[in-house]
Amino acid sequence: MLRLLRRAWRYATAALTGKFDAVADPKVQLEQAIAESQDQHRRLKEQAANVIANQKQTELRLNRTMDELERVNRSARQAVVMAAEAEKAGDTKKLSEYTAAAESFANRLIALEADVESLKSLHLQAAQAADQAKAAVAQNASALQKRLSERQKLLSQLDQAKMQEQVNVAMASLSETVGTDVLSLDEVRDKIEARYARARGMAELSAESVESRMLEVEQATMHSEAQARLSQIRTQLGIDAGPSAAAVDSGADGQAAREQAEPEGNPS
Repeated sequence: MLRLLRRAWRYATAALTGKFDAVADPKVQLEQAIAESQDQHRRLKEQAANVIANQKQTELRLNRTMDELERVNRSARQAVVMAAEAEKAGDTKKLSEYTAAAESFANRLIALEADVESLKSLHLQAAQAADQAKAAVAQNASALQKRLSERQKLLSQLDQAKMQEQVNVAMASLSETVGTDVLSLDEVRDKIEARYARARGMAELSAESVESRMLEVEQATMHSEAQARLSQIRTQLGIDAGPSAAAVDSGADGQAAREQAEPEGNPS
């Protein structure tokens, strides 16, 4: 039962994660990742600062212990000298006191020498740890800078992707129906072309009809009468008709003569 619950929990977690990733804004997720990297770098710097601080404290203790060792060494030497002088002078009391002081300085000297050796070892380890911490901070800073530079590239690619998606949607809308009440551009074009073709067909039929021919005859008759009237007016005004007017008149008269003679010559 417990195993089944664990599997169900992992499945639900994976499903929710997939849905969240599908609807999440990549720009926000990118900024979150960068912020997390910056926080990690800050924590690493704090840890490195603690390591370096420990190395500095160990160095201060070592220097202070070495100074004390030097001072105790000088005091021990001075106590030995003074004990020797008291011995030469035959002063047994001072000899005993100086000898006891020299022994105390010697014991302190031994302890300080042990402390110095221990602090030297600790200082060496702390110095190595500090160097490693500095190298880790420098390496992580370089990686963080690389991520920051990559962020600009990714943001630019994200903007380009969004623009391309908008272009794809716009192009798809040119050939697809948008909703149920809006026609696509292709459908509107087909409708207009069909209407235009039908209008052209009706025009061609009208041009071949008897009514169209009768209209042409009436227009030709009106044109011939107008030319005859212009010729009459020119004659009354004493104006000779030019070559072009004479040609027009003759053409009009010829056309009228043909139209009058055509019914008579047609056996049908």
